[in-house]
Amino acid sequence: MTVSPTMQRYAAEIYRLQQDHEQVPLSLLSEHVDTSAQAISTMVKRLNQSGYLVHEPYRGVRLTKTGEKIAMPALRRHRLTEVFLVKVMKYDWASAHVLSDTFEKGINDELEDRMDELAGYPTRCPHGEPIPSKDGVMPEVRDEPLVDVPSGSDCIVSRVRTHNMDKLHYIAEIGLVPGTPFHLLSCAPFKGPLRLEMKPHDHIIGYELSQSIWVEVRKRGAGNKLPPLKTPAR
Repeated sequence: MTVSPTMQRYAAEIYRLQQDHEQVPLSLLSEHVDTSAQAISTMVKRLNQSGYLVHEPYRGVRLTKTGEKIAMPALRRHRLTEVFLVKVMKYDWASAHVLSDTFEKGINDELEDRMDELAGYPTRCPHGEPIPSKDGVMPEVRDEPLVDVPSGSDCIVSRVRTHNMDKLHYIAEIGLVPGTPFHLLSCAPFKGPLRLEMKPHDHIIGYELSQSIWVEVRKRGAGNKLPPLKTPAR
């Protein structure tokens, strides 16, 4: 069966969402592809009948291995377009995802190859997500959520997993972009703030924001206890 670009785009969106959801609810899928519930239902049925996903009523959908394979071309084009928009066309990284949704629909294989060349053959999108190869292989990324990392750890920002423009603007403002090294000084208990030692300035970020930051740990710390308070000299 011929796989249409629309089927690939749906599969790509499901692939992205299932990184955070064991089953992707149809309501969530509808929100992210910005279309009607009827159109979602029709496409899900088509992908299900083709063996590209499994649909569990009242729970959601998840791609099969074959479904993940057909998602790769659309994922590659989307993430490559994001890099091109930011690196070559100088758009802000916060708007790259939304712009890419529209821009990528007019791109053919020849344009994709040219964009890849002009962007320097990137392996990650501006937010740090891996770009599949032309033959559909997704690079392995070994990282973890910052909120799960113990204090005292040396980290490098791997991915920023949010499309919220306000969060992205703030993250860029404090320099916490992919590739940035920092030392996690402390994690306050009960979902409290995190203290980061970085150059040129240290930062304190809230737990909610830190949930969007995924890191590669270069040296793991001992635990999440706050450093002892200094006793004032008498």
